[in-house]
Amino acid sequence: NSATARILMHSFFRLLSVLPIGLLHFLGAVMGWVTFALSPTYRRRFVGNAKQAGYSFRQVRAAVGHAGRMVFEMPRIWLGSSLPHCTIVNGECVERVFAQGKGLVFLTPHIGCFELSVHAAAQRWAAQHGDITVLYRPARQAWLAKILETARNRPGVQAVPTTLAGVRQMIKTLRKGSAVGLLPDQVPPQGLGMWSPFFGREAYTMTLAARLALQTGA
Repeated sequence: NSATARILMHSFFRLLSVLPIGLLHFLGAVMGWVTFALSPTYRRRFVGNAKQAGYSFRQVRAAVGHAGRMVFEMPRIWLGSSLPHCTIVNGECVERVFAQGKGLVFLTPHIGCFELSVHAAAQRWAAQHGDITVLYRPARQAWLAKILETARNRPGVQAVPTTLAGVRQMIKTLRKGSAVGLLPDQVPPQGLGMWSPFFGREAYTMTLAARLALQTGA
């Protein structure tokens, strides 16, 4: 039943969260290639997107393994007692914005260390400039939604759902000179985005990031 499945998945995530990051990356790389081999749809989209961006598969094939690594390191970030090492580059850009008393909008697309970067930023700046408020879309699976509800609300980070109340909280955060974070490649609700050219194709794109900056001066 659903309760048993939730307990099993949570236990599995707990197990992954205590494994060394090197082992997680190895397992993730293997799973990335297994998924690529077994899913014709994923494989076709991967190769098609690379071609659309002007790359051959040979040039970007390492991304197959890295996608799996990213998935397998998430339980460690969500539930681990300590975060993997993260280096912030050009952090002085962030500090210049805070020194002006302005709010800051972090944009972190669904690729790379988007789950890790917010916690690393919170460790560096939240004590002085307030919690970072992040917008997220609750998972459809009940077991995963419960994990994310607790995992994303770490010290220095306040997670709010993709609702009108969540957006209001982000505006409030920016107006007091703190930071917010959102994933700009999420598909917005109908009527709340715009079609924009992206590598020669039209993509339905959120306008929330721009509207937050315009409305608050961030």
